Amino acid sequence: MSQRPPLPPFTLETARHKVLAAEAAWNTRDPDRVVLAYTEDTQWRNRSEFLSGREEVRAFLVRKWEKELAYVLRKDLWTFAGDRIAVRFQYEWHDASGQWWRSYGNENWEFDEDGLMRRREASINDVAIAATERRIDGPRAEGDGSGIPLQ
Repeated sequence: MSQRPPLPPFTLETARHKVLAAEAAWNTRDPDRVVLAYTEDTQWRNRSEFLSGREEVRAFLVRKWEKELAYVLRKDLWTFAGDRIAVRFQYEWHDASGQWWRSYGNENWEFDEDGLMRRREASINDVAIAATERRIDGPRAEGDGSGIPLQ
């Protein structure tokens, strides 16, 4: 069994580290890399879709990044306790027609003792934006700890 530090129970520092590591991994848009952060039997709710296990999650991520082009994400720690972390996030992407979107959401995460995520629940809303309204240009610069605005 492989571990994915930091491990629970989380402190403020380790919870922030976990959130930024997840953001960095998702910004690679590499399903094979991202899926390794989840248990083999991980359970997900993403919007109205329910997924079970790494293979379903991997297939979901492939579909997601085929649709959500130029995807770039920011996550902020909301709260944490024990083996759980809650985050809020925003990401921007465009569809095949060139329409830009900003997606807003919240996630609840639960981890096993090895630091792998066994449960993820995500609620997400999409807002159409003009290309000139974009505010996330690429992965977070190292040392950038700034939060994301509400709107």
